[in-house]
Amino acid sequence: MNAKQRKFYRLNYQIASQTLRLLDEAGKQIGIVTKIEALQKAKELGIDVVEIAGNASPPVAKLIDFKKFKYQEAKKEREMKKSQKHVGVKEVRLRPFIGQHDFDTRLKQAKDFLADGNQLKVNLMFKGREITRKEFGFNVIRRFIEALENIKVVREPHVEGRTLVAMIVNNKKGV
Repeated sequence: MNAKQRKFYRLNYQIASQTLRLLDEAGKQIGIVTKIEALQKAKELGIDVVEIAGNASPPVAKLIDFKKFKYQEAKKEREMKKSQKHVGVKEVRLRPFIGQHDFDTRLKQAKDFLADGNQLKVNLMFKGREITRKEFGFNVIRRFIEALENIKVVREPHVEGRTLVAMIVNNKKGV
């Protein structure tokens, strides 16, 4: 985590507000108390007063050991990162006059990419005078899309310069 992303917490005497909504270690509400009362209560228990929500009115503070609090925050952050799914965009390149074996190889790659939960970008590149016969490219892409099962075409095949492009994702309902 970068220094820019790290969250800053005021604790003990750094808290600016004179009244606080105080919570105990379990998160149970103690009530609205003055800053001095909260500091005294924390001193008796040998823990810190940590301002959790400074923008609330009155600000919310928690009686907890600050190191324990930081550990719990880091643990929550790790759990959130674990549950995130990274969806990437994988690319398969085709040609208008592609051989059957090459076509089958690209098809197998595409199925693997989609099975991993990635989006698939299908590029069909035209070289030289092939651009004058775009229908061959559209036929190859149409054949490629039909050969894949349980998919959803996000972006229909369209021409971008000398390239024919289509975007495909795995159909969640079909899985």
